[in-house]
Amino acid sequence: MTSDANRDLCERLKQLGFTRESRMKLYGEEFELLTDPLIVTSSVVFVDAIERKSRQQRRLRIPLTLVKMATRENRAA
Repeated sequence: MTSDANRDLCERLKQLGFTRESRMKLYGEEFELLTDPLIVTSSVVFVDAIERKSRQQRRLRIPLTLVKMATRENRAA
């Protein structure tokens, strides 16, 4: 994946709510996101977050279905 494609994917995921300091329910738990998306490969993307109930910091993988959706939308644009 090129750096332009990574940047586009990151921007699209941010538009979907994966931005630093936002709150999100993911995997049945509520999180406060600490980072913007961290792209490892075209199908592996993480965010660092704090689980609201336990206050533990975790690295969460963004679900592949969302990553694929964001990738497809970038190609269509």
